[in-house]
Amino acid sequence: MADDEPQPLNYVQETVLKKRKNNEEWVIKKRERLAERKKSKESLKPAIKRPEEFVKEYRDKELDFVRMKQRLKLRKSSNDAIKSKLLFVIRIHGSKDMHPRTRQILNKLRLRHILSGVFLKANEANLRMLLTVEPFITYGYPTLKSVRELVYKKGCGNIEKERTPLTDNNVIEQALGKYGIICLEDVVHEIATVGSHFKEVTSFLWPFKLKCPERRLQMKKKLYKEGGDAGNREDHINELINKLN
Repeated sequence: MADDEPQPLNYVQETVLKKRKNNEEWVIKKRERLAERKKSKESLKPAIKRPEEFVKEYRDKELDFVRMKQRLKLRKSSNDAIKSKLLFVIRIHGSKDMHPRTRQILNKLRLRHILSGVFLKANEANLRMLLTVEPFITYGYPTLKSVRELVYKKGCGNIEKERTPLTDNNVIEQALGKYGIICLEDVVHEIATVGSHFKEVTSFLWPFKLKCPERRLQMKKKLYKEGGDAGNREDHINELINKLN
């Protein structure tokens, strides 16, 4: 009967328990730090390119240049093909297989980053540039609603070469007041109507930084009318603006 009696439990001091707990936490944190250090080291490893990768990159860039010249020959840009005086242009691709001439034109259009957008007047010079860089951009005819929402939500001004949100009409008046443009609604009207001071207004506006959707869009360089994403979307550009604004 004495064997059935419960045996007293060994007493463990509270300091010992705390020490054990601290040791376990220390081991877990050390493992996490080592894992993070290993991951950061792997990310800092220089990417070693094989000779064939350099050759492929060079050929891709040259192919981009050849296709650029072919587009200019086959599809002469003309104002008759455009149904609006106003265009909104969005850059949708990077620069991995881009010829330096293509990058130069994108920089001239102020489309230095993916998912940046600008308003353009549909004149012959701009249409020729768009045709040259067509695989890397998409564009179309924005409605007054799209123009207003872009300016009000994403509008920023170039104040002393700094990106400044347009939260105060005084900023607009100081920069554009000499043209009779003193508030956001004046900016919207000048862009939507492609007014006489369109160039000054669009130069003042910083390129629009559009948001990346939760599920990133897989943009194809094939033309929009052929089932891709690049090139002229015409009125359908407003659907894309709504997704990215």
